[in-house]
Amino acid sequence: MRILHTMLRVGNLDKSLAFYTEVLGMTLLRRHDYPDGKFTLAFVGHQSEADGAVLELTHNWGVEKYDIGTGYGHIAIEVDDAYAACEEVKRRGGKVVREAGPMKHGTTVIAFVEDPDGYKIEFIQR
Repeated sequence: MRILHTMLRVGNLDKSLAFYTEVLGMTLLRRHDYPDGKFTLAFVGHQSEADGAVLELTHNWGVEKYDIGTGYGHIAIEVDDAYAACEEVKRRGGKVVREAGPMKHGTTVIAFVEDPDGYKIEFIQR
């Protein structure tokens, strides 16, 4: 068994695709509209679906916003340099919500950024 993808419901697919591809540097792997179901699925990732887990962005037509809820935590992405990754996110117009630095009760360098729907993405420095 292996993890294939994590699904996030997004309010504006174009904004979300721009964030994940232009700000976080992922690739749009595939996208398909389902007119009968009134939704679109778009898969993005840093590697192919055959090589690793990806994100499935689900846009239900006519829904502009979702409540994230208290159960959701974050998506984690390994980066070479969390400080540089944060600067690059800001340069590309993204939002850093916790600057890079050691975690509170440890030495691992982490940072958090936020996508257009408010989902948190953690950078963990290698």
